[in-house]
Amino acid sequence: MNKKILVTGATGFIGSQLVIKLASTSNEVSILVRRSSDLTSLAGVLDRVRIVYGDITDRASLGAAMEGIEQVYHSAGLTYMGDRRNEQLYRINVEGTRNLLDAAASAGVERIVHVSSITAVGIAEKNRPVDETTPWNFDTIDLEYARTKHLGEIAVADAVSKGLDCVIVNPAFVFGAGDINFNAGRIIKDVYNRRLPFYPLGGICVVDVDIVAETIIAAMQKGRTGERYIIGGDNVTYRELADTISRVTGAPRVRFPLPFALARLLKALLGRKKDRSRISKLFNLSMFRVASEFLFYRSDKARRELGMRTAPHEESIRKAFEWYRERDMLD
Repeated sequence: MNKKILVTGATGFIGSQLVIKLASTSNEVSILVRRSSDLTSLAGVLDRVRIVYGDITDRASLGAAMEGIEQVYHSAGLTYMGDRRNEQLYRINVEGTRNLLDAAASAGVERIVHVSSITAVGIAEKNRPVDETTPWNFDTIDLEYARTKHLGEIAVADAVSKGLDCVIVNPAFVFGAGDINFNAGRIIKDVYNRRLPFYPLGGICVVDVDIVAETIIAAMQKGRTGERYIIGGDNVTYRELADTISRVTGAPRVRFPLPFALARLLKALLGRKKDRSRISKLFNLSMFRVASEFLFYRSDKARRELGMRTAPHEESIRKAFEWYRERDMLD
């Protein structure tokens, strides 16, 4: 049966790939965007979706957007690893989510899939992958992004307790074609251009964006109300990830490990240099602090209940690199 669907965050990396997949179905797909939004990532499907102008931080704008909507994919959010946009992080990731949930409840929306983050799950201790039952422990790191994603999930749980049908998904570190804003893709570009001479000592869970989008749709169809599902893939150290990128791109290997304690000193020294263009923008202390931990996860639940498929992380890196290269985006 065809559904009337609304997608928030439709111009983001995950959101755009989700919209592209949904637009290939017979469902009626609407996207919530700001009037200033760049729609480049959706250029190929704009004739198959309905554009609705609004903003999740503006509660009043959501009423009209929800009219007649049966399903909502809430992928809007601010991803920022630092401490200079804390107020904005809270307004978008927490208050914006509450606004969306309230508007959906008022409009009688049948079901919502809330796209959260692995930072709302927790950190792996002793490098052992964790699952959806892990108590949130990201408060051991001062990262407002993680805190707001955690609070966003609390808002969803509260809405479920009041009768709203919601499912939560937690994508890992997402690579693949279509990452026009260089989210995870920044590390590919910087290794390729030799702007990342060192690697942090932690690790990350890597997943392909196509798998993420497919599994989010499966969560809408088959996910259990109030449950969360980690969408992940290979758990790799940053050394292994850098080696994979070097192998795929032909760039020299990143050979130097950098403990967080030394990263602080190096950052201070680099701050005195006038020309810092040869060092990756990824090298900020908040991001490096997180990258010094092991964000390793298990996705057994998503595979078992949602039919999530898997793919080697090298395949995702290759798809992303080739997509960038075909568009001359690697300079």
